[in-house]
Amino acid sequence: MILRDALLNSLSTLPGTRDFHIHVLASSPRKHSGLFPYAIPRPRAYIQDILILLSEQNSSSAPRVLVTAIEANVYNIPATSCGILYISKVDGTGQGGVPSPTSTLVKAFLRYFVDPETRPIAVDTLWVQLFARAQTQYLFPNSADFPGKKPLSDVRLCAWWRKLFTEVAEGLEEKSRVDEDKDGGGGSTLDKSEGKDVEKTKSHKVTSRLYYVLPGYNELEAIQSLKLPLNPSTPSRWAYGHPYSQTDIPLPCPPNPNPKGHTGLGHFIPSFDDDPKNRFIDEIALTTDSNGIKSPKKKKPKTTLRKPDSKVNGQSRPRVEEEGEVEKKEKETEKGKEKDEEGEGEEEVTRAQGELDKVSADEFWERMSFRQECIAGAVTGFFALGVTPPSHSRDISISAPSPLAPQPGQVAPRLVRRVVASLMNGHEFSTTERSVRATQVLEDAIKGLCENIASVPTSNPNLSSTAHLLFLRDTDDQKTSEQDGGPVDTAGAEAKDGDEDGDGEEDHQDTTEVVPRVTLEVPRTPPPRRAHLPEISPNPFPEPVTSLETYHSHIYGSVSVRNPALPPKSSAANGSGVDGSASAQDKPVRVLAVRKKKRKTDS
Repeated sequence: MILRDALLNSLSTLPGTRDFHIHVLASSPRKHSGLFPYAIPRPRAYIQDILILLSEQNSSSAPRVLVTAIEANVYNIPATSCGILYISKVDGTGQGGVPSPTSTLVKAFLRYFVDPETRPIAVDTLWVQLFARAQTQYLFPNSADFPGKKPLSDVRLCAWWRKLFTEVAEGLEEKSRVDEDKDGGGGSTLDKSEGKDVEKTKSHKVTSRLYYVLPGYNELEAIQSLKLPLNPSTPSRWAYGHPYSQTDIPLPCPPNPNPKGHTGLGHFIPSFDDDPKNRFIDEIALTTDSNGIKSPKKKKPKTTLRKPDSKVNGQSRPRVEEEGEVEKKEKETEKGKEKDEEGEGEEEVTRAQGELDKVSADEFWERMSFRQECIAGAVTGFFALGVTPPSHSRDISISAPSPLAPQPGQVAPRLVRRVVASLMNGHEFSTTERSVRATQVLEDAIKGLCENIASVPTSNPNLSSTAHLLFLRDTDDQKTSEQDGGPVDTAGAEAKDGDEDGDGEEDHQDTTEVVPRVTLEVPRTPPPRRAHLPEISPNPFPEPVTSLETYHSHIYGSVSVRNPALPPKSSAANGSGVDGSASAQDKPVRVLAVRKKKRKTDS
């Protein structure tokens, strides 16, 4: 089952009468060297971008409006057969029906990757990680101005994610028990799906672990903040702390293979975009013993060497060395410096940078509580879910495909970046009218990009100011720019060709407006400058070419929901039946009389 169908199946269980339309954009894998930049040696990793847009329609004649969006990244580390699903952003417009489909959509999305039977990447272990920080808007610009949007507060958001992870883990374990009871024995099967031969045992039991940390709070304070029971009836599945000390579930980054080497903090903390852990570990890596970055060594001033065997006016005077001798000595000095630099470089490779070797994982999370992003007056949370099968029931791959090979339904990474850039820069969702217009433009843009449309007329009033830039093709300009060695000035070239008299004025006026080729980029925190990272070799597989067949079979889908609506809150609270005739206000109120105690008087 593909991701689109799994999400639609979960949405079909929502109460009410409405239609859902979904767009699932998953990019093809590409090489990524920044997941563990301070690990020695750096493991090979591959990344995929995922964007999910869900729109809702109250009736067949009503317009569609976007209600939920999910942006995530999937990492594949073949060295440890581990994968990481990082939830980057989840946002809603508040313009959908009740109940909101966001919780159901996110839960189905997590369950699809956590379940080994539906997981789209060939790994044994999967980690789900996210950083919960309450904001009024993430992916839908100006949606906070819509009166119907009620974003969760900081504490309620952390409690919401904790409940969501708990339901996903419980559902996975329940499914594994049911499958184990159905099979009821050992043995193995040969799975030839997706062009690979994988020997699988019939043991469906999985091991899951849940971890969470609220920076600045101990475990008791976190339980009190999230309003959790102190003595639950069933043992809690959650462990308060980080998962880097446990050994039940393999960690994504392999340890240092050198017996004399040290597995430091760079092997534990992954680096994600716009994540406070990433920025903090960069500061630790640049911190030295002197609590600062080392200054470069001062160069010695060059002196002119002279020999004492020359004479001027009968007197002995140092003679200037010949140019060839000076150059020879300078070359020898440079060679010595290069050898010293190579030796220093080897030492830097064998040891972690900065204080990464000195800071433990416990100290890292303790110091994380003092970061500005975690003490700005709002409660933030780090959540992690690890899932792995037993060691005896892991898949034995006979012939697995390359992790870089594109799968059916995947699109080029630049297409996902263009859609995200248009969503965050070219539209707004402050009113229903603007949201409807933005939904129409975005959905038409995704379909147009799959059809490889070259351009659309910019005079269309339904298009936003920058939405038409999605369709501009800049491949021709890039080729011409690479051949000439610089940017192409089309307007200047036309002016020079039109000036035949040489008087600096055009002989004819060309009123054609030249539309610049602009490719929007997603606004994000700039990546750190890491000069020590090696260059990534090119991808041997070509980028997938999308078509209408890909659009209809993997990207776009819809489902009509025709379920009973939720009962009103008043009847549910009263518990007096469906009609809710006997309300709490109609019940008589009994007033108790207070008897005053008479004081005893002294006789």
